[in-house]
Amino acid sequence: MLWKFFITCNKIGAFTLGGGYAMIPSMEKEFVDNHKWMDKQEFMDIMVVAQTTPGIFAIDMASHIGYKLHGIWGGIVGAIGIALPSIIAILVIAMCFHNYKDNPWVERFFMGVRPSVVALIAAPVFKMAKTANIGWNNVWIPVLACLLISNPFSNNPAYKVSPILIIILAGVAGWLYGKWKRKNN
Repeated sequence: MLWKFFITCNKIGAFTLGGGYAMIPSMEKEFVDNHKWMDKQEFMDIMVVAQTTPGIFAIDMASHIGYKLHGIWGGIVGAIGIALPSIIAILVIAMCFHNYKDNPWVERFFMGVRPSVVALIAAPVFKMAKTANIGWNNVWIPVLACLLISNPFSNNPAYKVSPILIIILAGVAGWLYGKWKRKNN
C-alpha cells in the first residue's frame, strides 16, 4: 500500500505544472475519486490544515494525506513521492537551461504555460468555495482578504497588512458570521 501511495504521489508530482495549488485537482482525483482513500470532506479538511502548515503546500498535502492513511511512514513517503519528480526536473533544467534560455521556442513555451497554470490554480479555488459553502452572503470575507493581500498601497509600509493578521481576521469574521447566522435561524 505504501508503494502504491508513493507511485501515486510521484505521478502527481511529475505531471502537474504550477505548484501545489495546481496539484489540488489531480490529488483529489487520485486520492478521492480513483483510489477512494478518503472522501471529499476529509480531503478538504486536510487541504485547510496543509494551508496553515508552514512549508511547501504540495508536500504538506501529501504528507498529511500519507499520515492519515499510513501514519508517520505514510507522511514521509508522501512528501518524498510528491517532491522527487520536482527535484529531478530542477536538477535537469539547471544543468541544461543556460544553453536554451534565450531560445525563442523555449520562451514561447513558457508564455503558453502561464495561462494554463493560472487556470489550474483558479479551478480548485472555485471548487473550494463551493465545498466551504461560500455564497452571496459570505463571499465578502474572501474578497476582502484578497483585496487586503493585493493592497495597491502595499509599497508604503504604513499601509502594509500582514497576511497572518488577514488570516486571523478572516477566521474571526467567519466565526462571527456563523454565530450570527445560527442565532437568526
